[in-house]
Amino acid sequence: MTGNYKKLACSAGAIAIALLSVSTAQAQQQGATSDAAKIAGNGEAGQDGEAIVVTGTRLQRPNLTSNSPLTVVDATEIRYQGAVQVENVLNRLPQVTPDANENGSNGSDGTARVNLRNLGSNRNLVLINGQRMLPVQANDLNFVPTALIKRVDVVTGGASAVYGSDAISGVVNFILRDDLNGVRADVQYGFAQHQNDNDFARGIQRQANYRLAQPMILDGQKLDVNLAFGTNFPDGRGNVTAYFGYRDTKPILQGNRDVSSCAFDPAGAGNSTLTCGGSSNNQYGLFDPITGPSADAGRFNNTRDGNRTWVPYDSSFRYNYAPLNYFQRNDTRYTAGAFAKYEITPAIEAYGSVMFMDDHTNSQVAPSALFQGFTYTVNCDNPFLSAQQGQILCGNAYGTNASQQAYIGYRPVAGNARPRRDDLRHTDYRFSGGVRGQIAEGIRYDANALFSTVLFDETYSNDIDPTRANRAIQVVNRNGTPTCKSVIDGTDPNCIPLDIFRFNGISDAAFGYIYAPTSTRGIDKETVLSGNISADLGTYGVKSPWSDDGIGLVLGVEHRYESLEFKADALALQKGTKETEGRFDVNEVFAEIEVPLIQNKPFFKDLSLNAGYRGSDYSNLSKIVSTYKAELSWAPSSDIRLRGSYNRAIRAANVSELFGPQVNGNVSAQDPCATATPTATFAQCARTGVTQAQYGRITDCPAETCTAQFGGNPALRPETADTYTAGIVFTPSFLRRLTFSVDYYDIRVRDYIGSISVNQTISQCIQTGNPFFCRLFNRDPRGGIIFGDQGYIVSTTQNTGSLRTSGVDFGLSYLQPLGGAGSLGVDFQGNWNRKLVNEPVPGLGSYDCVGFFGPVCGQPTPEWRHQARFTWTDAAKVGSLSLNWRYIGATNLTSNSSDPNLAGTPSAFNSRIKAYNYFDLAGTAKVQDGIVFRAGVNNLFDKDPPIIAQGLLTSFGNGNTYPGLYDAVGRTIFIGLTAEF
Repeated sequence: MTGNYKKLACSAGAIAIALLSVSTAQAQQQGATSDAAKIAGNGEAGQDGEAIVVTGTRLQRPNLTSNSPLTVVDATEIRYQGAVQVENVLNRLPQVTPDANENGSNGSDGTARVNLRNLGSNRNLVLINGQRMLPVQANDLNFVPTALIKRVDVVTGGASAVYGSDAISGVVNFILRDDLNGVRADVQYGFAQHQNDNDFARGIQRQANYRLAQPMILDGQKLDVNLAFGTNFPDGRGNVTAYFGYRDTKPILQGNRDVSSCAFDPAGAGNSTLTCGGSSNNQYGLFDPITGPSADAGRFNNTRDGNRTWVPYDSSFRYNYAPLNYFQRNDTRYTAGAFAKYEITPAIEAYGSVMFMDDHTNSQVAPSALFQGFTYTVNCDNPFLSAQQGQILCGNAYGTNASQQAYIGYRPVAGNARPRRDDLRHTDYRFSGGVRGQIAEGIRYDANALFSTVLFDETYSNDIDPTRANRAIQVVNRNGTPTCKSVIDGTDPNCIPLDIFRFNGISDAAFGYIYAPTSTRGIDKETVLSGNISADLGTYGVKSPWSDDGIGLVLGVEHRYESLEFKADALALQKGTKETEGRFDVNEVFAEIEVPLIQNKPFFKDLSLNAGYRGSDYSNLSKIVSTYKAELSWAPSSDIRLRGSYNRAIRAANVSELFGPQVNGNVSAQDPCATATPTATFAQCARTGVTQAQYGRITDCPAETCTAQFGGNPALRPETADTYTAGIVFTPSFLRRLTFSVDYYDIRVRDYIGSISVNQTISQCIQTGNPFFCRLFNRDPRGGIIFGDQGYIVSTTQNTGSLRTSGVDFGLSYLQPLGGAGSLGVDFQGNWNRKLVNEPVPGLGSYDCVGFFGPVCGQPTPEWRHQARFTWTDAAKVGSLSLNWRYIGATNLTSNSSDPNLAGTPSAFNSRIKAYNYFDLAGTAKVQDGIVFRAGVNNLFDKDPPIIAQGLLTSFGNGNTYPGLYDAVGRTIFIGLTAEF
């Protein structure tokens, strides 16, 4: 890499010379003056010419404004929403597609993330006070102390040239209060309250004889307590601010909501309605012989009466796994930290911070099972096996020491059976420190270091170990006592016999043997060393002959090191978990220049050019990668400003994408080649690896949950993105308190790092026969299934095709005085999605997901979304009342599309999700100076989320809906108090 280092150094020198040459060529030697200016909606104005920091640029000048689409969420908005999880605030923004959140359970890693422009949470950068929050692959918004947020800047244009890799779709910058001079306490309590009156859902559950949710429910309580205190140093030379936070969230069970208390499946002609589905891994016990006389005779089930009798399996035996699943996870979080700064001399200000989080949450799902897909061995002289069962399984070999193989779907729910629980604990540390100051008039420097570590401990409990279970069902009669064969031969002296041949036949001791918790630990580390020099060259007369302000310039270097280590205990390794580790580092140079070309001339209130460059030398890449940007801003008058930008962004794979272990896991999908009446023809199924003998005899994925192979890929290439934005901002002088903006964006990502979704693989292979997709099938050769230990679909990380999104953002802010009646404020944010085009493989077709949801496109992508808040404040500013209107446009099911890239099994019932309107009401009241009370209701009219069949849900779907986008748990109510002294 030595050659690359030299090239990088040369690049830095060339950048500096080139930019300074341009500056000098345009310079005019005269005194420089600048007036303090305002940032309309983009930040905070400086005082007395003080420099302002604007997210999206490293320049610090008194009159900076953003040239990229920028949305600001302030602390008042967070309080009006009663939000204690900041991801819920961001998910309401129309520019954001919900990602990992508190309503995910099965498969959740316990984190909360943000996804800008639906390009993925790994393509936006999360900052705290302008610095990286945590390693990008381990980002967790739970780390942010919500009560300390001053504002959140959301830049939805490429920002890689400014902040480095990962900022393809934009940046989310949390600006925290780090200058308290006193004490600030905040406490909030809230809960969910829902009326279960969905007649359609309850009618279906009655038909299935399932338990109904209580008519009225109050649950999901949340308590959030925060304390912060700070003090200024003498002479105003610095400040120390410290904080502590505690948050506790109670769980919500899916069984407590009628929309989620059973897993819905399509039913009726053309899938015109729904029925309560479930899992064939049922509480009575399913047996599917692989060998022996009944290998092709279908599946059998233990009877409900507890007798040792098998009958043919049918759907009436399915187990309703939904009620015990979490709709909202329990969570306990502690946060603590401190910020400090001290001016040693005007040229040296030392600053630093320490931040800590311990977040403990659990996901919970239905009790474990001897799951179909694993090959179990049953000896024909098993004393628990009745003669009737033995004849079906073994035929004439019944009673001998012969053995047969079978898939078994037996889910113990009685006796000592317990739900599976995934204990998820994140312990995060973040330290930063540096020095900054002004070394000459108009010239500043900043050198800093940041260290962060994320510890992720996971323990999976109450899960049946299939290897132990397989030993425990191989039982013989020894001196009149059922005894494991592994005890007799000494291979496992601890084995306890397992009676699975009748309902509720498992002893407490046997549960203790087959329940085997597994534990893993992940350690993510990041080190960032950075330094830059910024100059306002107008101080030295370096400026355009037609402008009042001088040229601004930033030059800097950065080093970043990231590592990943993943360890597992012995049992987890035995069950297929793979350990991994990896690391990389990158050395970078960057530069940015702002050139005011014309100012305060007719039709040219301001015309400015901004440009930036970053060169990055990655240890795992053979050449330097370059990112750059160019931005132009023109204000003909103070009433209007036009802005446009182009960004070339490069995103190198993060350490998890490179080195993540390849493992098999569950995925929501349906096998069109399964059951006795497949929905796909034999010719279509043959493309996926189905033989003539298997066709019509393949077992369907239990509970519509198939298996996929996931994991990293060290050979990944960087992905490249081009972002174009163009916008206009109106601040009319004739309507002084109005700001209105319109911004167009177009982002295209090539060599997209991701995986081919399992549902897309199934759809594309069946519908088009494309060999690329068909090669991703790996059917179990014994029965053709795509679940279990040998059947899966490959969905590992790779450089795929491209992704393109474009649309228009609208923003409006207006305040109307009402005289003695106070004032009325309006804040509006809307987004029109023009396109979201995915090309999974170059040259093999593309599809547009705007206006769709379903197996291929995932979460709904409506053409239009908006949020509008109307706030009345009394004249004395003692109280306020605020109404928020959220609108989510209608979307159609991908499966019903005529586009072969989207088409699947049609469904009439879920053909369309109608447009949704939610209304929220909140108010504040000043109790006395420094003490403010607040209360509010979200989802005022307790609107149910849309009910979606489980097989149509993909990532972030839970409880028959998409809880990140729609309000899943009903009406939520909160009260809170803030006191400052």
